[in-house]
Amino acid sequence: MKHGQHGSQAVAAALLVTVLAAACGGDRMSVTIERKTCRAADGVELVYSVAGRGEPALVFVHGGLANRGFWDGQLREFGAHCKVIALDLPGHGESGSDRTKWGLPEFGADVKAVVEAEKADKVILFGNSLGGPVIVEAALLLGDRALGVVGVDTFQLLDMTVAPEEVRQRAELFEKDYAGALRSMVSMLFHKDADPDVVADAEKRMSGTPPAAAKAMFLGMTGYEQGASVRRLTVPLRTINGDLFPTDTEANREVRPDFEALVMTHMGHYPMLERPAEFNRLVAETVAALTKK
Repeated sequence: MKHGQHGSQAVAAALLVTVLAAACGGDRMSVTIERKTCRAADGVELVYSVAGRGEPALVFVHGGLANRGFWDGQLREFGAHCKVIALDLPGHGESGSDRTKWGLPEFGADVKAVVEAEKADKVILFGNSLGGPVIVEAALLLGDRALGVVGVDTFQLLDMTVAPEEVRQRAELFEKDYAGALRSMVSMLFHKDADPDVVADAEKRMSGTPPAAAKAMFLGMTGYEQGASVRRLTVPLRTINGDLFPTDTEANREVRPDFEALVMTHMGHYPMLERPAEFNRLVAETVAALTKK
């Protein structure tokens, strides 16, 4: 066994221990979360949070209209045992938006820029919603630095192409009435009996995204062929999904025979907000599986 493999397994074991200990009422170690910045390839400022040391580093990428704050629970939970990174994609949170070319490959390059700024040699990439295809693009750029790609309520159907008319209509809705379109969208991302405080919190977190950035993001998805990018991946592909939007595992395995999905019952689009303890346990189990040799 190589030293690097042993180190990865040790980190995975420690992650699993700390999550299970927390679930059983164990003491939590204090974790310092640091705000940092770097530059994207086109010069846009990228703002990200980082906690802990050790590899593999866990990199968390939010979905459309969200921000890195959606992953605060993972920074605190896992930062005691390894490096954890959560970034704001351009146009979201605190990151800049002065760019002319928006698209999922560009977002993937932004993730790569943050990984390189942190000098992380081995990473496991987690992406929620839109962050799913973003981390696929990042993994393609990172090469053997990436140990795995883990979607979070995404990749329900791998072989899909984003229709131009669909994104155009969505972009127009958010441009015309951002608050109303956001409220309508968020209401569809949770089960009807979800905790109203969690739903309101998600909407509040997303309300700060500039409408112009939202429009650019939606239009930048036009024509994206997810299946083509996924087929080029050379690392394992996993998901931790809710059941609000069914995952077609059988169809996905025609694209990626190694596809595996952990499905959380009665769960919406943001498991890290709805049931963070259960979600963290599944994250730890996934890290352990991806680093097991």
